[in-house]
Amino acid sequence: MQKKVKVLFRHRSMEMGGVEKVILNLLNNLDREKLDLTLLVSLYQGELRDKIPAHINYVKINKGKEDFSKNTLINNLQLVFRGLKIKFLEIFPKLTDKFYLDQQFDVEIASTYGDYDSVLRSANKNSKKIGWFHSDITFPKLQPAVPTILKQISQFDYFIFGSQQTKDIFTQTYPNFKLPENQVILNAIPIEEIKQKAVEYVPDFGTKDPVFVSVGRLHSRKGYHKLIEVHNKLIKDGFAHKIIIIGDGEEKDKLENLTKMYGVQNSFVLLGSLLNPYPYVKNADFFVMPSESEGWPLIIADTLILQKPILSTAVGGIPEMIRHLENGYLINYDTDEMYNAMKEFLSNTDVIEKIKKGLENIENQFDNQKIFNQIEEMIDNVLKN
Repeated sequence: MQKKVKVLFRHRSMEMGGVEKVILNLLNNLDREKLDLTLLVSLYQGELRDKIPAHINYVKINKGKEDFSKNTLINNLQLVFRGLKIKFLEIFPKLTDKFYLDQQFDVEIASTYGDYDSVLRSANKNSKKIGWFHSDITFPKLQPAVPTILKQISQFDYFIFGSQQTKDIFTQTYPNFKLPENQVILNAIPIEEIKQKAVEYVPDFGTKDPVFVSVGRLHSRKGYHKLIEVHNKLIKDGFAHKIIIIGDGEEKDKLENLTKMYGVQNSFVLLGSLLNPYPYVKNADFFVMPSESEGWPLIIADTLILQKPILSTAVGGIPEMIRHLENGYLINYDTDEMYNAMKEFLSNTDVIEKIKKGLENIENQFDNQKIFNQIEEMIDNVLKN
């Protein structure tokens, strides 16, 4: 019997997000007869923390905020102690391997640039190091970290781009940068699971007006502040509709204050994070993604599977999934374009019917097994070199 390849994924936590869903999908579907998979998280935290399949060796370094005391003083002390422990292990990375990992790995994977440091500083110098990149390297708010990211990328044995556009932007921006051996591998979509989850319940939207739904972290790059402005203008111009945002994040208070300032808090609803947002996506009229920057967002693929008309900015890998006016509607990151496109969705039934027609055979666009095979072959090839 062939010896299994030992693979270690290092990641911060399992809070709801696209990268975390990718990790979960890989852990569920990579060939367990060939690969012995381990997931190490710095924080046992997030909505997906208990969704790791039973056959995975699951290593947790620190407790999550869910496990902390409700007493404010004790909670603050626990956070301080956890922060000191994290910092200590960053200074002495060998201790992580010594006290939390009882085996040596053939391959170590950083699923996002936030994990690069922990993989590259691993005490196991013999393991092959693989880095994954899902972001737009030119995104303004990423720039302070870019010099470090570039230095780290050059140290990997192999590198994966999450979309063709992500790689193209990188190579156009840094044409003389010597990348490690690399390839583009798209994210797999759990098609049947999405369909099943989408019918688990029927949400009450509390309105007869058309409903736009969006799913994403409440981060400035997601463009929800622009969406609130556009929503307010459309309402004032007589285009009744409701927008529901599913997700949580650091911009929540700011966005809530913005809806109150415009007086639209009843029609622009920040619902918070949901473990299963798909019934909202399935039962809404439209999906909207107003992002300034994206990689290859899984939620776009998920929404295509549910055959819901999408209005999205043409950023990251989204144009690789959506063809304008064929199976969706693409715009630039611009308030006026967003306004005109949403008005079209609310008033032009011909456009919507054309998009729906283009979504009828959308599943043919996604080949999950091909993606899993790509990853397994890539691991084999890295170990041979």
